[in-house]
Amino acid sequence: MKRDSLLVLLFFTIFLTACKEPDIYMFSYFQNNGQDGLHLAYSMDGLQWTALNDNAPILAPAVGKSKLMRDPCIIRGGDGKFHMVWTAGWTEEGIGYASSDDLVNWSEQKYIPVMAHEPEAENTWAPELYYDEASKQYMIYWATTISGKFPETYFDGQNDFNHRIYYVTTKDFETFSDTRLLYDHGFNVIDATIHKINGEYIMFLKNETKYPEAEKNIRISRSRYLTHSYSEPTESITDDWVEGPTAVETSKGWVIYFDRYTRHEFGAVRSTDLENWTDITNEIIFPEGTRHGTVFKITESEFQELQKKLTP
Repeated sequence: MKRDSLLVLLFFTIFLTACKEPDIYMFSYFQNNGQDGLHLAYSMDGLQWTALNDNAPILAPAVGKSKLMRDPCIIRGGDGKFHMVWTAGWTEEGIGYASSDDLVNWSEQKYIPVMAHEPEAENTWAPELYYDEASKQYMIYWATTISGKFPETYFDGQNDFNHRIYYVTTKDFETFSDTRLLYDHGFNVIDATIHKINGEYIMFLKNETKYPEAEKNIRISRSRYLTHSYSEPTESITDDWVEGPTAVETSKGWVIYFDRYTRHEFGAVRSTDLENWTDITNEIIFPEGTRHGTVFKITESEFQELQKKLTP
């Protein structure tokens, strides 16, 4: 009887897996300086990407002094909606936020002044979102330079900005925790993105050091905790002069896409163990003019509805 029950359970598990809708890979990105707004692309294999809406913007920016929409980060929240944050300008004290049920129709845009309390804050760059199922809350995290802080890596202005990663938490995008420091390991750091993998929080980040020796590459840090205790970073997993890492798990392993911004092209690396990385740049194709953003997944039925809504 026990053996029969196990066979029934196994069959049922296989059946559910076979019936599950296949994932469609989505990529949110900006073009030029982010002045025209949100762009979306899709891929069936995570390698060949096609722009939606004829590569025209889906949503125009409406908040911030500069009214830009750079570095758009989209995740699916605990409520099933898509939540997006973005860089609203080069020298803003806050970030942009909006939500959507279908990636086409978005809520009224909101400006979240996450660094307004800090008079010496120079910018608020590349915000990202993480939804924590245990606490039912979102963590928003980003890079900021605070003038006068961390002078050991300022080098009398040779590094231009001198960032560290900060965060707030929220359950409703109406009230927020105090801003706290998330990551400081003694170097200029931007473009963090976090995934929970095998019970561990994995942060992909950019070492933004320009002086005394340029780095500008992607590294990995780990922690057992979402909001603190991240490790010293690994050695670089990419070449130099790249930015905007975004990660997704595929059938062939984890893929990290990044913007080779000095060459006006995208690159990618892949790994099955998060230790050994293979460059797969020659396997990927992105729409013309793509700048960095975020990769995420939707179901096939969601994708079909999306295509219908974007078809004239």
